[in-house]
Amino acid sequence: MPPETITANTVVTKTDRTRARARAARNRKYLVLGSRVAVLIAVVGLWEWMARTAVIDPFNFSMPSKIWEQIRTWVVDGTAQGSLWEQVWYTLYEALLGWVIGVIAGVLLGIALGRVRFAADVLGPYIKVLNALPRIVLAPIFLIWFGLGPASKVASAVVLVFFPVFFNAFQGAREVDRNLVANSRILGASNRQVTLQVVIPSATSWIFTSLHVSFGFALIGAIVGEYIGATKGLGLLVAASQGTFNAAGVYAAMVILAIVALLAEGLLTFLEKRLFRWKPADADTTR
Repeated sequence: MPPETITANTVVTKTDRTRARARAARNRKYLVLGSRVAVLIAVVGLWEWMARTAVIDPFNFSMPSKIWEQIRTWVVDGTAQGSLWEQVWYTLYEALLGWVIGVIAGVLLGIALGRVRFAADVLGPYIKVLNALPRIVLAPIFLIWFGLGPASKVASAVVLVFFPVFFNAFQGAREVDRNLVANSRILGASNRQVTLQVVIPSATSWIFTSLHVSFGFALIGAIVGEYIGATKGLGLLVAASQGTFNAAGVYAAMVILAIVALLAEGLLTFLEKRLFRWKPADADTTR
């Protein structure tokens, strides 16, 4: 067989394999998505059936149809504290502001202590002690310090966000390839250049890993702060619904909060994929 024919057959075979892998990945993606939808429908349907047949107490557990009706009422008529969108924005504003402050503080301190071993040795025990504290219980203290306004909720979000970001940034700075740092110094790079051009880019993947978890913590901080005491927000909706024994209202606020968290997670995932195009695909997707 001529060499040209062998080469052409090899190219065709590789193309067919690539197409087959892409088709298999696409089919798996649809299968996963369909399975997720099926699980959600099954859980919601079972919940509705159990509540309507009194297998579970509909007063305490409510039911999906009543939760949907509560959300629709809030959207159309608003809440006792104002429009639903105002409550969502108030909570999102507190969570976003606390998240940004916590991320910036965690990254800066984590990179700094990761680069300066003396500072890490001195401050390390104090950071570990603070991390061991149940930070949720600080919310009442922040409420006393900063009042019912957004400042107390932002503070709660900051303390929840800071530590996961700090430890990831710290570990990312410590895990930088030492040969890469040494080569940079051989080429004449200063400490500042090594930090900005070698350490921080290398630690970025570690930092982004913590961002996915930390935004959920920021929402938790804002919600807990609002639940304890606030004038607006989803946490206040939860507290008000609980105070009137409105189980559907409690679940409705949780559903809205889950939607906000999923949208934020999707945005972070999109940004991560855009920033880390150079990373190889997962092994499962390349087989």
